[in-house]
Order: sequence, then structure tokens, then C-alpha cells
Amino acid sequence: MKILKKIGMIFLIIVIITAIGGYFYFEKKFTPQENYLKVNGISDNIPLKWIADENNPNVAVLLPIKLEGISEIFYMQLDFGSPITVFYSKALNSIQSKFSSKINLLNTSQIISLQFDLGKMVISSTKFKILNYGKEINCEKNAVNIIGTIGTDLLEKRTITLSFKEDQCLFTNNLSSDGFTAFDFKKRRILFPAQIGEKKLKLLYDSGTSGYELITDRKEWEKYRIKDGKKLIEKGNSWGNTLTLISAPAKEKVEIGNAHLDLSEVTFIEGTSKIQNLLMRFSGMQGMIGNKLFLDRKLTIDCKNEKFKIE
Repeated sequence: MKILKKIGMIFLIIVIITAIGGYFYFEKKFTPQENYLKVNGISDNIPLKWIADENNPNVAVLLPIKLEGISEIFYMQLDFGSPITVFYSKALNSIQSKFSSKINLLNTSQIISLQFDLGKMVISSTKFKILNYGKEINCEKNAVNIIGTIGTDLLEKRTITLSFKEDQCLFTNNLSSDGFTAFDFKKRRILFPAQIGEKKLKLLYDSGTSGYELITDRKEWEKYRIKDGKKLIEKGNSWGNTLTLISAPAKEKVEIGNAHLDLSEVTFIEGTSKIQNLLMRFSGMQGMIGNKLFLDRKLTIDCKNEKFKIE
């Protein structure tokens, strides 16, 4: 009996140590770097530009920006799934080759000091992260050159209103408090309170998954989808990693804040790793929503005060 007790105690200690180690591992994985952005001014009437493919007119949403000292318009994806604003190395290298005196980029560097204008707002940092990603810029007239991603670090500095009806957005400092609902802003990730049927959820708002209404696990996908509805299978790109997205028509109501929205499609993803799945569970999210759910609405998000409004 003493031996069994010792074995049981050792097993319990191992479980506790593993749990503590796992907690700190995921805590570190989910904790973003310090917010190094400096933001001056506010902006209104910034046009939203959509990237489309043959199946979806709203694959990604872009914002026009201008780099300091360069007159050309470039674009950055608005991606609330990213806790930091980043630039793409392949785009920056080609910009440097054309405007050598305006960008100081070392091939071995993973950070860069830059300033850019977003409407009337000036955003700068000495520590923008560079990803080995993207494409060389196209110098043809009206080319859409995507050179980076705007993340939720900007939302710590400004309140955003996305008017999807007019395809415009604005960034401001102060808004009235009328009609707002509380949400969780953990590790710079936006978790909206939601309800489908009797089930209460926390849904990660990821504008990077723009063209999808609700992404959930396969079990919930089977529950919400119309059983004889036609499935759509697509390949998705997540920072260079290919994933399989399977969508099906749905006919549900989803309550987010004070808004009741029509859920006409539900999606699940194949190809995510066990680590990614554990990270998602650790974050507290029970699904992801993209811009498609809000296309006929106006959405205001105040991350500083953790409140939002859907109109």
C-alpha cells in the first residue's frame, strides 16, 4: 500500500508540474510583444479595399497607407488576428531597391524603423517586426501592393469604426458610451460575447478571416449546417501555411452584443496542429468570426475601454 501511495503521489506531482509548465508555455505563446507604436492624430473616411477571389468578394480588407518620403500608395491588410503590426520583407526589399534613400533595410534584420500615414494619422515605430512573407511591389499604375499587416496594437491607441455599408473606416479618440456592450480584450485579441440558440459563446473577431461568417470545430459545424447543403472546400493561407476550409450553408441567428445577426454559413478548418488547437482553447475562444457577418453593419470597437457597438 505504501508503494502504491508513493506512486500515486509521484504521479500527482508530475501532473501538477506538467500543468504549471503548460500554463506558462501557453501564457508565453499568447503574450504579444510590447506595443511600440507611436500614433499622432485621428482619421476619418479611410476607404476599405477588398481582395476578392472566384468564390468570395471579401477575402481580405486592405487600408491605403503612405510611407514617409514616398508618394506612392501602398496597402496593409487589416488583421485583428495579429496582435502586432508587421511588414513583409519581400515587399520592403523591392521598395528599398526603388527608393534606396527612403528605407534602410538590412537583409539580416528582423525589425525596422518606419513611419507611415493612414489617412491623417501618423504611425511610427523603431521596432516594426519584419516577416519573410509577401511579394515584390508592382510599379504599374493602380497596382495593389500589400506590404504588411495592421494588427490590434493600433486598436490600443485608437478606437475604430468600420462602416461596411459605405466601405469606410475611421479612427478616433473619444466616442459616446451609448449602446455599447462589454467584451474581453485579452493579449490584444478581441473576444465578443455571443449566443447561438441556448449556447453562450466567446467568439474571436479576426478580420484576417474576412470572408467567413463563423469558423468553429467540426462538431459545432455539423450542428449548425443545413444537412443537405452544398459544401465548399477551399485552400486558405495563414502566414504561408496552407489550410483547408470547409464551408456549408446554415440558417441560424447569432446574438453578438445587442445585435441579432443572420448566420448563413458555417466553416471548419482542417490542417491545424495540436498546438494550435490547444492555443485556441487556452485563449478562451469558442469560434472565430470574420467581416462577412458584419457586411451590412457599422461596427465600433473601443479596445481601451473594452466595449463595442454594432449598428
